[in-house]
Amino acid sequence: MQFDSPPSDPILACQSWFDEARDRCTVPNPNAMALSTVGRDGQPSCRMVLLKGFDHRGPVFYTNSESRKGRELEATSKASLLFFWDELERQIRIEGKVEHVSSEEADAYFASRPRGSRIGAWASSQSRPCVDRAMLDAGIKEVEKRFEGEDVPRPPHWLGYRVIPQKIEFWQGGESRVHDRVVYELLDDGSWSTQRLWP
Repeated sequence: MQFDSPPSDPILACQSWFDEARDRCTVPNPNAMALSTVGRDGQPSCRMVLLKGFDHRGPVFYTNSESRKGRELEATSKASLLFFWDELERQIRIEGKVEHVSSEEADAYFASRPRGSRIGAWASSQSRPCVDRAMLDAGIKEVEKRFEGEDVPRPPHWLGYRVIPQKIEFWQGGESRVHDRVVYELLDDGSWSTQRLWP
């Protein structure tokens, strides 16, 4: 990216950086991203999730809607994402509104997961207290028995979420901590404003 003359479309720039991270980073899961949400009480929370889709509509991830993040997404319909690739000295921050992906999209992705992961999605009461590992293992065995010899469908609480970007910032590390930063903000007419920022 040329920070003094950035491209007009930040979505294409995101895709270019995602592709480079996938091809050049040696760490596992270059599609990992920090997802920040906030509760009705104003308390923020953050956790790592995996990017599972990205196009002009925005990045997509999947999770249990009954987890803390799921409840907070449902309550506020807002989220912030952070991608950081240390090897490339790059990060992307995305802020925006959140929507559900279609049932068809969620079903298709869920069907692509390993059977064990699909079993786990049914067995886990994510983010709720669990007495011990034995309780978790028993829950998994119960679900395995329930779907023995059958396909494992998507649980109704397992949803896909898309963050519709309203603000995107690109950061490129530089020598002596003199970094390059550019921020895009979505305008009412659907175009993007662009502004270079001080490090």
